[in-house]
Amino acid sequence: MRLLSVCGSPRNGNTEWMLKHLHGLAVAGGAEAELLLLRKLDIKMCNGCLACEAGGKNRKGLCAIKDDMQVIYPKLMQADAIVFATPVYFEMVSGLLKNFMDRTCPVWTRLEDKRFAGIAVAEEGIGTAIDNLKTYAAVCGMTWSGSVTALAKKPREVSKIEGIGEQLEQLYLALKRV
Repeated sequence: MRLLSVCGSPRNGNTEWMLKHLHGLAVAGGAEAELLLLRKLDIKMCNGCLACEAGGKNRKGLCAIKDDMQVIYPKLMQADAIVFATPVYFEMVSGLLKNFMDRTCPVWTRLEDKRFAGIAVAEEGIGTAIDNLKTYAAVCGMTWSGSVTALAKKPREVSKIEGIGEQLEQLYLALKRV
């Protein structure tokens, strides 16, 4: 299995800890796994130029913006399973992750039938963050494999939550199923 994990947190905190834990399980299980930390990448905002829509539904068009997405598009298409992890801001996904999701427009029709899962960490409530991820998966035609959520504020606090490792392991196993 080829797993692509995308972390939409602007800091190395609870969200990243959870995704790295899942990533470690995948590597230990023999998966070809890659972890993208959006905070370390140059991903500009979509400018709405519509260049990516050339070719209609088959999306043969390319994004006119030259940044790190040009390297990420093939990774998304080659992955068997994809996980997005986000801290929760105003009960939704982070702006960093939402921007990334917007920039997948050139390839979204080629993500169909991939397995997809979500991770969300909030201080007080998950809100619609997981629903945001489920909607993205549905629009892209991906198969929803599940989610893990947690409430935590201070960095690494999530690592002390009883059973969180087991929940992440179950999520990995769900992604692994064919």
